[in-house]
Parts: sequence; structure tokens; C-alpha cells
Amino acid sequence: MQQLTPYIIKLLKTAYSAEKAAAFAYQGHAKSVKSKQEKIAIKQIEDDEWEHRREVLLIMGLYNIKPSKFYEFKFYIIGKIISFSCFIIGWFMPFYFAGRLESGNVCEYFRLKIWFNQLGINLHDKTLYNMGIKEKEHEVYFYEQIKNSKFLPFFERFFKWGALQGFNNIDLNQKQPLEKSDIYCRE
Repeated sequence: MQQLTPYIIKLLKTAYSAEKAAAFAYQGHAKSVKSKQEKIAIKQIEDDEWEHRREVLLIMGLYNIKPSKFYEFKFYIIGKIISFSCFIIGWFMPFYFAGRLESGNVCEYFRLKIWFNQLGINLHDKTLYNMGIKEKEHEVYFYEQIKNSKFLPFFERFFKWGALQGFNNIDLNQKQPLEKSDIYCRE
């Protein structure tokens, strides 16, 4: 197998552990909401995060990359704290910060695809593309839940995510196919 750059290795290890943090956070988020539809939707997003973790581990395994014990511990704590906080910080903030987080996660997978491709590795293109698109779907879901909130303009101005700004350039209404997806998340 081809030798990966240290940056790709670090991003894979980070993504693997961060998916666990996200899944834990969504466990608390789902339990904290009252709406049955919201519980179901957030549980599905949690399941997607566990699936992304499995996919990233498969990629890591192909290159004999072991998960980072430090990242595993760090993101375990972060995920559990966020999960618990969902019961304290009200309805709006868990949706807002989940959307903001997902917005950034989108590019994690598209950048990995680009960097693998620069090494001549196309084996993971479909998996990374699908995970990036799924993260975008999560972002859109969370935004749709809060788009009419009176708190959104303040949070958008202060935390730089919302209707007017985000952390990726993907529009699901004009989604590019895998073969043309290199336009996404260029630095």
C-alpha cells in the first residue's frame, strides 16, 4: 500500500474519534427533545455517525493506522459533555451547534478525497464523497429546525454559521456527481 502523508494520517485518526464524540452528543440531543420526529431524525444522524466511524476505521486498517488513544479519550469526554449539556442549554443551541459542527465536517471528507487523489489513490473516493454528502444533509437538517428562530441572527453573527455563511461550498440542490466533486472544499 502507498505511504500516506502525516496530515492524512492525522485527519483519519481525528475523524475516527470525532465521529464517536458526535454520536455521543446526538444521543443526549435525541433524549433532550420532546418531538418524536426530532428524536427519530437525530437518532438516524447518530447512526450515520457510527457508520462513518466504521468506514474511517476500514480505511485506516488498509494502511495499518491505529486509532489514537489520546483522541479516543479526548473525544469521548467531549461527546459525553455535549450529550449532557443538551439537557441544560435549551432547545435552540443543540440544533445550532450541531449544524455548525456538521458544516465543518463536510469538508473533512472532501479534503481527504482530494489528498488521497493527489497521491494517486482513488480507492476511497465513493466512500469519502458519500460521507461528505451525508454530513451536508445533517447540516441542512439542523439548519431547517432553527431557521425561523429569533436567536439565529445573533448566533449567526457571533458564531459565523447560518443562512448567510457556512464552512463548505456544497448546495444539495445542485449537487455535483462524484466525478466533478473536486470543486468542493478547496482551501
